[in-house]
Amino acid sequence: MLARRLVSLFRISPSSRAASTASKAVDEEKGRSIGRKAVSTALICLTGGVALSAVDDLAIYHGCSSKAMEKASKNQEIIQAIGEPVVKGPWYSASLAVAHKRNSVSCTFPVSGPQGSGVLRLKAIRNGDDSWLSFLRPHDFDILILDAVLYVPGNEEAQQTVKINIAGISPSACQSCTACPIPGTPSKQ
Repeated sequence: MLARRLVSLFRISPSSRAASTASKAVDEEKGRSIGRKAVSTALICLTGGVALSAVDDLAIYHGCSSKAMEKASKNQEIIQAIGEPVVKGPWYSASLAVAHKRNSVSCTFPVSGPQGSGVLRLKAIRNGDDSWLSFLRPHDFDILILDAVLYVPGNEEAQQTVKINIAGISPSACQSCTACPIPGTPSKQ
């Protein structure tokens, strides 16, 4: 009698099998639900990060190109070549490269005037602090190199290409920085 009771305890009844199958299905559904939520959250975070980076790149482009347009619209050589007003082209036709923790920028964007069109090319560095909050503030860039390559239709020729250095610094005017010590290197004495 005792043996029968022990066997009946360890024996699984059909109703208990159905209950265990149902609980397994609920557990699997909970696991799938948690997995779906985790994947959804990860995708939302990734999309938000990409969008934030794109907005920051657009802000960098706007800051640099606006500063470059100020200089270009005052340059007499550009005004003579393509006319006035000098207008910036669409942002989606521009190229932007950022480097060194977004402290260095290289940008090319189209410009046009009544007599011709072309591209402005610039290289700039960012002023200011390097904290993570600086990501949210407007950027102040110093333009190091700014030149224009303009395509001006002529009477005799089909098209004339003109290169104009706007920043006023020619590459030959740059001197090597051997006199400046680099931090972390031994001085030559």
